[in-house]
Amino acid sequence: MSTKKHAEHPHLTGEHRWGDAIQLVLLIIFLTIWITDSFIFHFSTSFKEAIPEFLRITLASGVLFTAWILARSGMKAVFGTKREKPEVINTGAFRLVRHPIYTGAILFYLGAILITGSLSAAAFWLVIITTYIWIARYEEQILTVEFCDEYKAYKKKTGMLFPRLFSRVSR
Repeated sequence: MSTKKHAEHPHLTGEHRWGDAIQLVLLIIFLTIWITDSFIFHFSTSFKEAIPEFLRITLASGVLFTAWILARSGMKAVFGTKREKPEVINTGAFRLVRHPIYTGAILFYLGAILITGSLSAAAFWLVIITTYIWIARYEEQILTVEFCDEYKAYKKKTGMLFPRLFSRVSR
């Protein structure tokens, strides 16, 4: 596997080599679509009139706040905590989801979509979700090799991007 390591964080097992660049490109494309649709051309924002603005803003605020909490908590657990050796992180936001930083990013995009009601941005959001799933699965292969049964047990009880409502039953 072609992984990227963080020299300043030797306790991390690695991530997809192109993961950060891909996420940056997705952000730029999303913002381009969202801004041009929402504020310039308005070619797919007609449904926003169906939902009162105060409701859209309230919902978006809650989604954006949740995104911030998850991403911040995940970043703090991964990069703000020194560990002697690599280990499965299953505390804080990682108790809820295996990839809280990615979930936070996905929710950030959703919050922006809710604010303006851009259907074009919503369509691209599906591409973003698919890409985050692809990156997360790649990283989970690395973690499964590194931590084997411990990571497999963690996967069974914790959802990938969204909290698992019911634990999987072992067969």
